[in-house]
Amino acid sequence: MGVEAGAQVARSRALAVLRIRSRALAVALLPAAVAVVLLAGGSTDHLVGAGWHLARWITSVAALVVLLAAAVIALVVARARPAMSPTVPIAEESALDLYHLVRDLADRLGVPAPSAIALTPDCDSWLEDRTHPANAPPAPEGRDEISGVRGLRPAFQGQRRRAAATASPVLVIGSPFLWWMRVGELRAVLAPVVAGTGPSSHPDIAAARRFVRGLDAAVAVAAAHRRDPVSRAALAGVGWVARLLLRSCRVHAAEMERGVAVAAAERAQAVDYGLRIVAQEQVGLAYAGWDRLLTRVALPAWRMGRWPARLDAGVVAALTELSRRDRLAEGFTSRLGERPACDLLEEPGLVDEAASLLAARLFHGGPAEPGPDWAPVDWQEYPEEVVDRKWRMDAARLHRVLDALDARGVHRTPSAAPQNPDAPTLSRVMNHLTTPQPSVTAEAEEETGAAAAETAEAAETVAERAKDDYYGDENGDGDDERVGSERGEALAAGLSAEVAREEAAVPVGGQQAPAGLTGQGPDTALWDEGSLPLFPLQPPRTGRELLADHVTAMVCCAAMDTAGAMPGLDWLDGPSLLLNGERAADLGPKVLALIETGDPAPLDAWLRTTGVRPEKPVRLV
Repeated sequence: MGVEAGAQVARSRALAVLRIRSRALAVALLPAAVAVVLLAGGSTDHLVGAGWHLARWITSVAALVVLLAAAVIALVVARARPAMSPTVPIAEESALDLYHLVRDLADRLGVPAPSAIALTPDCDSWLEDRTHPANAPPAPEGRDEISGVRGLRPAFQGQRRRAAATASPVLVIGSPFLWWMRVGELRAVLAPVVAGTGPSSHPDIAAARRFVRGLDAAVAVAAAHRRDPVSRAALAGVGWVARLLLRSCRVHAAEMERGVAVAAAERAQAVDYGLRIVAQEQVGLAYAGWDRLLTRVALPAWRMGRWPARLDAGVVAALTELSRRDRLAEGFTSRLGERPACDLLEEPGLVDEAASLLAARLFHGGPAEPGPDWAPVDWQEYPEEVVDRKWRMDAARLHRVLDALDARGVHRTPSAAPQNPDAPTLSRVMNHLTTPQPSVTAEAEEETGAAAAETAEAAETVAERAKDDYYGDENGDGDDERVGSERGEALAAGLSAEVAREEAAVPVGGQQAPAGLTGQGPDTALWDEGSLPLFPLQPPRTGRELLADHVTAMVCCAAMDTAGAMPGLDWLDGPSLLLNGERAADLGPKVLALIETGDPAPLDAWLRTTGVRPEKPVRLV
């Protein structure tokens, strides 16, 4: 299918969508037309009699009701705010070279240039129509789409209003592409995306897209929770009609977009075709490195209230490390001598910081602005500020749960050592996981069973809520894998409940909004703060995973305090323990053997080999 064939398919499908709109309008006008015919017949003495008089009254009332309902539906569809992706807007004065590259590319393709450029913290690029008036509210002075990042406010003010005032869509570029790809590769990847502005400018396609987006926005408005029963009932009807029309348009809209994509791809064939094949390999590599960086490196920092301020620079380090380890990626490091696409920005560091803050909001639900409990962290500070603190916080939580279990008087393990049995030592944890459950009295067993049931119920409730948030309506079969003993089960349940209580104490979005700023600014206009994170990275951790993480943290704290180990950062695996400058990569299986089977022998051997003294208390936070 060539350019003209794809465009023809898109136009024909757009006309089909518009015909559905016309039919809906005809259905709404049909009762009014019947009423007009009956009234005209009565005025000319053709349709007379009691029956015709009653029919005129019924059809007139029905016509008024239907017209009123149609007007309400049309008003909601026209005024509803279409979904808009949260992005970091890029002002032209802050990226002259990037705008020049995109406009030159549009000229070569013979299509209109995008009206503006924005970045998204993801490995994807697309065109987005932001011409709806609701997408351009007046921005308060000193605030922008991504607030709280120094130096970005003056450059970005007014970008959304200028973008909405023009007909061309906004070009959204994945920020990892700018840092990992070279300039030529970025141009090749963007060619089929920019080529999509040609079909987008066709009146029929633009009208069909506006209609579909309006219906989608109306469904979202109808689904919003409202306390007023009258508005709830009215919007329920609006939602039903909008969903009915959307189902009617679904196939035609999908085929229209497929035709637009085909036409754009065919048009882009003549621009950097050979380079685009190589660049697509970089797209896949960038996605792999970005995913590992977020889940292994950024997520541990986000969970403790810190957000890495240079995620895009980190993805370069992660992919460079991947190319060093993976033979499939050999030769990619030679590209690093070429000009990176981030050089097209005037201040790439500030843009990276803004994209990193947005990534934290989208993937974790962090606040919109830095604060005392939500501070940026540089990569040089990551081992001390994140890794060390994370391990010590997990170790402290582990011992708090052990203290709670010991307070019930049935989980305490007799210690042969002369030191305090409640001291924060690794030996205490290992003894708890390896000592058989002692026999207890009926009263103590009943008390312990009730407490354990309460803890397990709280942990299960929070886990189910988290699963619903992560999996949505789908059934997330995330059954917990059982640990090796009843004592381990109790410890895992206690950790789950403790983590759940800590997470429940954090307000939505991770931080209470400052007084006087709640509900203001473009940030609240982009998405519902209560729905954050929009794209959670991982399903909720099971009790077994939490127990493994906390025991590993305790081992690392003991190694740092008694064997001179250091916290480190592995770009692909996240927090790591450094022994004599080398990463301790064999610790995980030994910890799993302890918690799954209650076998301490592998971990004991590792501790003796590395010189770690498990009986010594560790420093907690």
